[in-house]
Amino acid sequence: QVQLVESGGGLVQAGGSLRLSCAASPRTFSSYAMGWFRQAPGKEREFVSAINWSVGNTYYADSVKGRFTISRDRAKNTVYLQMNSLKPEDTAVYYCAVTRSSSPLGARRSYDYWGQGTQVTVSS
Repeated sequence: QVQLVESGGGLVQAGGSLRLSCAASPRTFSSYAMGWFRQAPGKEREFVSAINWSVGNTYYADSVKGRFTISRDRAKNTVYLQMNSLKPEDTAVYYCAVTRSSSPLGARRSYDYWGQGTQVTVSS
């Protein structure tokens, strides 16, 4: 059973930064890509960013381009999301997810496993 554990969420003022982490286990697990999604109250879960596990290609939603950076540490089986210049509209529960296929990385249906989520709150 694959487990994803997110950490790093919290409360930050607008313009501040946070770094989210997502550790995957077991370490023998192989994935095609890992991604981050977010869900604000009353809204659908939406794609934020993804990274190809082997090559390192990265993908971003337009709303976070230039502010968020995704990266991975293959030795630690961990993916990170560095979030800078945060805005109140970034407030949401952030979920990491992993996919074993090359399906569209922006689609929720492409992902096989999900973490429990971590709350990010940006105050104005």
